[in-house]
Amino acid sequence: MFKRHILSDVNHYLQHFPALLITGARQVGKSTLALQLGIEHYLSLDDIATYQSAKTDPKGFVLSLPDPVIIDEVQRVPELFVAIKEQIDLDRRAGRFVLTGSSNLQGFKQLSDSLAGRIGIIDLYALNLSELWQTKYNVLEQLFADDMLQTTATYPNVSENVLLGGFPEVQKMPDAKTRLLWFTSYIRTYIERDVHDISNIRNLDHFMRLYLSLALRSSQQLNKADLSKDCLIDAKTLDNYLMILRNTYQIQLLAPYFHNALKRLVKMPKLYMLDSGILCHLLKISDTRQLLNSQHKGAIVETFVFTELIKANTYTERPVDLNYYRSSDGKEIDFILDNGMEKVALEVKTAFSVSANDFKPMRYFISQHPQPIKRGIVLYLGERPLPFGEHEGTPLWAMPLGALTGEDGSN
Repeated sequence: MFKRHILSDVNHYLQHFPALLITGARQVGKSTLALQLGIEHYLSLDDIATYQSAKTDPKGFVLSLPDPVIIDEVQRVPELFVAIKEQIDLDRRAGRFVLTGSSNLQGFKQLSDSLAGRIGIIDLYALNLSELWQTKYNVLEQLFADDMLQTTATYPNVSENVLLGGFPEVQKMPDAKTRLLWFTSYIRTYIERDVHDISNIRNLDHFMRLYLSLALRSSQQLNKADLSKDCLIDAKTLDNYLMILRNTYQIQLLAPYFHNALKRLVKMPKLYMLDSGILCHLLKISDTRQLLNSQHKGAIVETFVFTELIKANTYTERPVDLNYYRSSDGKEIDFILDNGMEKVALEVKTAFSVSANDFKPMRYFISQHPQPIKRGIVLYLGERPLPFGEHEGTPLWAMPLGALTGEDGSN
């Protein structure tokens, strides 16, 4: 069993909120995490009898529950939230209800803001590198630390992690055929269960066409006009499908960086799949050799880095704003991280060497932004950290992709 870094935050919520909601994609480990809390009573709405009871009489169902209790897959009966709210208003003791769901709050059609102030919310993603490698490490904290991590972990050390993604079950599978069957089953279950729970999609063929189209566009700007045309769906349907995919943790959008934060809302975001294993599966990449030779290699590795940053942001002491940067003349930096005091510029390069030219967009960004910029980093597939001088006082470094593990590569 993998130890989840977010467990301490979960226990903290339970000490202060009557209810805790753990949300995340199917199979990321929500139930496993909930069962580690030492709560004896557990119910799953995947059980047909339990589901029917909760659906038929939500209030009576909640009244019959022991205290405290875990209710798994709560998105299947969103009516329960009103009944839980009523019970919490009668008794606001902390830690009474632990809920898990495969959709975030925006995905629950019948949920208003009635639980505001009554419920803590944890977004649980698939395993990150430091959890897989069993290191006490947060890549965001290291990126802003005074001392850069000196690592010898390299691309070969983590290439399998990029290929497999972060789902716990996949890590134990011995061969590509088994993983193929698992990912195929996962997508089918996702469509039949999670999507059905929050929306009545009439044309699953169009939805699946969009799902594959988004995989082909991971790490690219989201061009809705092109997507509508390619997937044969209108703009309203596209927005609905994108909302479903976001609410069920299949994709995430990354806003562009601007001086004026309000401008982020009106510019084109970039789109990322939220698991590199699913992405590789959809792109029919089943081994590390295919990954290294694929025309999609750059998009896959960038997507993988994005997911690592998103996961790290859920358990860091100082969460960051995460954006991408693109100037009007095409200068682009994959990720700009802002912790409110300093910024870090991070570029992903899927090559085994780095040159000074790879830092040109960072030098431009540094020149245009007088606020403190801690460092500029190019992640690459090489073997060791390399200094590339400074620009206006900001140190520039090339770092191996294995630096995301927090390990020295000897394990």
